[in-house]
Amino acid sequence: MKNFSVSPVGLMRSTVTHRNLIRQMVVRDVLARYRGSALGIVWSFFIPMLMLAIYTFVFSFVFKARWRVGSDSKTEFALVLFAGLLLFNMFADCVNRAPLQIVSQVNYVKKVVFPLEILSIVAVASSMFQMLISLVVWLAFYVAVLGAPPVTALLLPFIILPLTLLTIGVTWVLAALGVYLRDVAQITGVLTTMLMFTTPIFFPSSAVPPQLQFLFVVNPLATVVEQARDVLIWGKVPDLAVYGIMLAISTLIAWLGFALFQKTRRGFSDVL
Repeated sequence: MKNFSVSPVGLMRSTVTHRNLIRQMVVRDVLARYRGSALGIVWSFFIPMLMLAIYTFVFSFVFKARWRVGSDSKTEFALVLFAGLLLFNMFADCVNRAPLQIVSQVNYVKKVVFPLEILSIVAVASSMFQMLISLVVWLAFYVAVLGAPPVTALLLPFIILPLTLLTIGVTWVLAALGVYLRDVAQITGVLTTMLMFTTPIFFPSSAVPPQLQFLFVVNPLATVVEQARDVLIWGKVPDLAVYGIMLAISTLIAWLGFALFQKTRRGFSDVL
C-alpha cells in the first residue's frame, strides 16, 4: 500500500507540483457556483453589495447602532460588521463544505494518481476568491463614504495568512472525518453558527463581561477579526507578539490537519 508523505516538505512539493491543476479546479469551482444563472459570476459582486446595503439600512437607520460610544457615523457599524463577516464567511464556507469534500468526489478517490490533498486547497482558494470580491465591494463603499482607508490596510494580506492556514488545516481534518463519520456534515453547520456568536462580529470584545473573555482567547477567529478591523478601519498595527503566536498556531494546525488527512486517506477507497 502506498505511503503518503505527512511532512511539511511533502505538502509544499504537492502544492507546487500541482499548481496548474489547482488553478484550473479553482476556476471551475467558482464558475460552478453560478452555473445556470442568468447573471453568472456577476452574482459574486451583486450579493456582497446587496448584503452591505441591508446591513447599512438595518443597523444604521433602523437600530441606529454605533460601534463606538460618541460616534456619529451612520455607516460605521455596517462597515465594521461587514469587515468581520468577510473573514468569518470564508472560514464557515470551507468548514461547512469540508465533510462532503471527499464523499462527493468518489471518482477522484478511485484514481490512485490523483492528489486528493489539493481538494482542500482548492476549496479554500475558491472561498478566498469570494472573500476578495466582497472586500472590493467593502473598500469601494468605504472610499465612497469615508474616503481613503488607512495605510495599515496594506497589512491585511498578512492578517489573512493565519486564517488561511487555519482554514486549510480544519478543512483537511473535516474532509477526512466526513468519509468515516457521515454525521460530521450535520454538525458543522451548528458549530459554525455557535462560533459566529462567540466571535466579535456583531459586537466589540470590550462589550463582553470579563468572566466570558476566555471565549475570545480560545477562539482563533476572534483575534483575526479584531486584527483585520485594526488595519482596515482603526489604522492600528497589530501586536506582533499576538500575531506571531497566531501564525505559529495556525501553521501547526495546518500541518496536523494535513498529516491526519494523509494518514487516513489510504482507507478512503475501501469506505467509499
